[in-house]
Amino acid sequence: MQQVSFILNGDHVEAWVAGHEMLLDVLRKNFGLTGAKEGCGMGECGACTVIVDGLSIDSCLFPVMEVDGRRVETVEGLTSSGGVMHPVQQAFLEHGASQCGFCTPGMVMSAKAFIDDQQQSGEKATEEVIKHEMAGNLCRCTGYYQIIEAVKSLIDE
Repeated sequence: MQQVSFILNGDHVEAWVAGHEMLLDVLRKNFGLTGAKEGCGMGECGACTVIVDGLSIDSCLFPVMEVDGRRVETVEGLTSSGGVMHPVQQAFLEHGASQCGFCTPGMVMSAKAFIDDQQQSGEKATEEVIKHEMAGNLCRCTGYYQIIEAVKSLIDE
């Protein structure tokens, strides 16, 4: 067992983990954060997407020891303590961008990382770029149109 220390949704946390554990398992088991889901376990579906130091990653493939000293954001960290949703969550709600909800946390985190990057660069992405950036997340209900519209609405602001 090894100790890992990192910033999780703004709070400094520590955990004793086996060196072979993946971030997804530690988030769920050690911290009770169940928003990120294991869909495929192979980094193909995006259901496990979280943000590490500003980059969206598949937490089912990311060794937990790699987050030592870094910042990790999960979907649970987006809503304020007063219950106010993050603008990405609000856009998903307003555009009906979630159906069964299984993919939604991963989609939201991928969208947040992409939008944050867009805001820093000052560029406005086309719909094709949005589709390309969101391609790592699969929706079993095929709600892609609403998801793309939700992301586009935040970029067009």
